[in-house]
Amino acid sequence: MQLIAAANTQRASRRRLLKMGGLGLAGLSLPRLLLAEAAGERPRNAKARNCIFIFLCGGPSQNDLWDLKPDAPEGIRSVFSPIETNVPGIRFGELLPQVARHADKLALVRSMTHGDNNHDGGIVHTLLGQLPARPGDFYVSRQDHPGLGAILHRELGGCGEMPPWVVLPRPFTTYSPPYKGQSAGFLGAAFDPIVLDKETKASLSDLPVRLDSLSLPEGVDQDRLAGRRNLLVRTNQSEPAASPAQGPRLEDCYEKAFAMLGSGATRQAFDLEQEPAAARDRYGRNEYGQSFLMARRLVEAGVRVVNAFWTFFDDKGCQFNLWDNHGVATDVCGVGGARTGLDMLKHDYCCPSFDRAFSALLEDLGQRGLLDETLVAVAGEFGRTPQINATAGRDHWAPCYTQLLAGGGVCGGQVYGASDKVGAFVKDLPVSPDDFAATILHAFGVSGETFVPDQLARPHAVTAGRPVLGLF
Repeated sequence: MQLIAAANTQRASRRRLLKMGGLGLAGLSLPRLLLAEAAGERPRNAKARNCIFIFLCGGPSQNDLWDLKPDAPEGIRSVFSPIETNVPGIRFGELLPQVARHADKLALVRSMTHGDNNHDGGIVHTLLGQLPARPGDFYVSRQDHPGLGAILHRELGGCGEMPPWVVLPRPFTTYSPPYKGQSAGFLGAAFDPIVLDKETKASLSDLPVRLDSLSLPEGVDQDRLAGRRNLLVRTNQSEPAASPAQGPRLEDCYEKAFAMLGSGATRQAFDLEQEPAAARDRYGRNEYGQSFLMARRLVEAGVRVVNAFWTFFDDKGCQFNLWDNHGVATDVCGVGGARTGLDMLKHDYCCPSFDRAFSALLEDLGQRGLLDETLVAVAGEFGRTPQINATAGRDHWAPCYTQLLAGGGVCGGQVYGASDKVGAFVKDLPVSPDDFAATILHAFGVSGETFVPDQLARPHAVTAGRPVLGLF
């Protein structure tokens, strides 16, 4: 999902000049991203200014993590014991002792529901916040409804020198193109996210993380970048803009792109080496923990939306959908010997790393005074079956599951909605993925009555869902 030229009004002579000067290699596709700032900041009566959206790929087991049924019959109740949290009456599974100490910051939506037990459909519905326009069409294209990060960028404007939307540690795929919800779709490349580029997919390694999109190419230093900036200024002065309306906007965007490339603040925000060793240790020296830490750095620096995807790659690049705990797992992906499905939750690529990283994120945001204005969402494409299967795992289950929200105006220490006595179906206050997306937009003051135009200027509602107002 590279950032590509979106405007058609730029003149051929200027395109040739940029190509000859190598500015595209220096990251100057960024002006297309910055064109969107023309919408401007709109004052809104909303608490959230930033969002960290954490996606637990594969479908986490609400029956063993957030919505245990200790009184259910054997074969349904969890093999893990419930533990008390710091909120009386709310209990989590024993695999999350550190997060349990932050339940007062969390709102648990225990009545999530939709109708697709397949990964592809559930992933797209959750990330896009609505069903795709064409059934079975799961992967990003320019005809898509825009993702939440793109909608917020268009409605609220840019973030100064910082990119408004960043994806960590990479776009989410399952040996496929990226799923819908990770691009700006019909809004165009100007609203696409910035993505991290990594040469390896070793999820539990402690490797340097860098943003190639903001890295100068070999042989281009700040002095050469400044020279190219001056050359562009002289070229713009010597040739009148093709369109009085579009020309000044484009020049402003190039100026901001240069500022982003040369900004020490921007580079520092993406530089985890700026963090004390103790902070990096607290989050966990693995890709998950370091992604959460970078997400905190980015929202603190002004990035509006950060998507963090939690899926496992071994050191051979083999992908393992780690929250998808059906049954016996082998070492085919380098995750060890045979283990039962629920046993997988106890290992570092699942609950221990999540417990450490997520509790660190909540604690860090709270201590820094960021949680009030930072909405944190934890979602999966569905949950797991109430019934434990023959291989000691649980299968896909979309009729009833749990997702989390914290900060950004959401009242913590609460449970919204309820499942039935075995966790099979919603008992009270159903919430769809559409409603969950509408709730995120509502936290930023974006109403469901807001419309955005496609390439043919046809209006599209930003969401078909209804915000869950009882969470605020």
